[in-house]
Amino acid sequence: MEINAETIYEQTRESLNELLQLDRDGINPARLLVIGASSSEIAGGVLGHNSTYEYGEAVARAALEVGKAQNVDLAFQCCEHLNRALVMERKAAEHREYEVVCVVPQVKAGGSLATAAWKLLHDPVVVLSAQADAGLDIGLTLIGMHLKRVAIPIRLEHRTIGNAIVAAARTRPMLIGGERAVYTGGR
Repeated sequence: MEINAETIYEQTRESLNELLQLDRDGINPARLLVIGASSSEIAGGVLGHNSTYEYGEAVARAALEVGKAQNVDLAFQCCEHLNRALVMERKAAEHREYEVVCVVPQVKAGGSLATAAWKLLHDPVVVLSAQADAGLDIGLTLIGMHLKRVAIPIRLEHRTIGNAIVAAARTRPMLIGGERAVYTGGR
């Protein structure tokens, strides 16, 4: 299969639609989705060494399309040079009372995905962290720190985007109280 920006866009769109359409008892509704992606891994290179802006932009465009259609807010993870902070719409960050920081992602300091998201969002800000209901990790960029406490790994039909391994998760409320407790569906 030839890897190009349009292929990456389609694969990302399919993966996100599959993840967000999942409906299981006890799983939190996806109101905030965190997405991390290594354009280097997508291109078949080494994490952080072969950044390809066009692939980051393809992932961001697909995520924004799906997020809008599914009414889900998005948070795009920066690379380790920006401490894996997140780019998101100001309105969504303020609604959740997330801490905004002063930085503008660049391809070599923030990554291709975060840089593209910054350019494509209406009113972008960068926040230190999030507590998302769902996540898509393209290239094993370690998004888990931005998910709610109880994450459930999801095995997607398509396990790669480009050359990058894809990991996905949804979250659910914690079950507390032991054997005498009675649990609700978590919604």
